[in-house]
Amino acid sequence: MAELTTWYLEMTSAHQLQPRDESRGLTLAECQVNQWPLNRFLYEFVGAAWEWQDKLSWTEQQWRCYVERPELRTWLASCDGSPAGYFELEKQGEDVEIMYFGLAPSFIGRGFGGYLLSQAIRQAWAWDTPSRVWVHTCSQDHPSALANYQARGFTLYNTEVDAI
Repeated sequence: MAELTTWYLEMTSAHQLQPRDESRGLTLAECQVNQWPLNRFLYEFVGAAWEWQDKLSWTEQQWRCYVERPELRTWLASCDGSPAGYFELEKQGEDVEIMYFGLAPSFIGRGFGGYLLSQAIRQAWAWDTPSRVWVHTCSQDHPSALANYQARGFTLYNTEVDAI
């Protein structure tokens, strides 16, 4: 039986951020118009390599309800005119969670991950000054995901191990 390890990480102060500021040509823009097909595309485009499956069976209505909320904001990362990755932030009371974060396979290994995560964290802290920014990752994500979160200043606060 295989195991899935999920790590929960948090920052309780914006001063914990240890940014990587070199963009290497990656550009970032917030999606000012909520479009559920775009979020669905990005979820599949980035998540396929990591077997993201929790939203694959969602209906159009479920996607609309998820994306078209004021508590969710989406940023698109691009490089040389092509979508390269994205992140979603969700306001949860006094907290902000980095809901989804990642790069498309063609853009992994080009030094973009630290910069993109730094920008996600900055945007999270800039959103109504939350008391905490948090994220979770698991053993099925990119092998460098946990290290990237910790290198940017996140601290581990919980670990769960489940049989899969």
